[in-house]
Formats: sequence, structure tokens, C-alpha cells
Amino acid sequence: MKIALLALLGLALGALGGATLGIGAGLAWVGIFKTTSFEGYSATLVFFTFMPLGSAIGAIAGAWLFGRLAVRDA
Repeated sequence: MKIALLALLGLALGALGGATLGIGAGLAWVGIFKTTSFEGYSATLVFFTFMPLGSAIGAIAGAWLFGRLAVRDA
């Protein structure tokens, strides 16, 4: 039970952290590649592409890491 709860905690924390890093990466992308801001295109790119990708990657990585640590501890 402890392993499952820690994996769920890792999933939630990883999703939050990954979304934050995804927003940062998206803002960097917009700044580096001079993405147009016509009718909110750059914001749409950041919040509908980079944030969900970061959140998904972070959730998987967080759940894997916390689950691995829980299994090692048990």
C-alpha cells in the first residue's frame, strides 16, 4: 500500500513540476524562435503543446522515481 501511495504522490508532484517546466520551455521556445503572437498563437503553443507534454513526462518520471524509491525502501 505504501508503494502505491508514494507512486501516486510522485505522479501528482511530477505532473505539477513537469507542467511548470513545460511552461518555461515553451516560453523559451517562443523567445528563441520568435514565434508570432498574432491572435494569441504563442500562448496557444505554450499552453496547449508544451504544458501538457511537460505534465505527462513529469507525471511518468515522478511516479517511476517515487515508486522505485518506495520499492527500494521496502
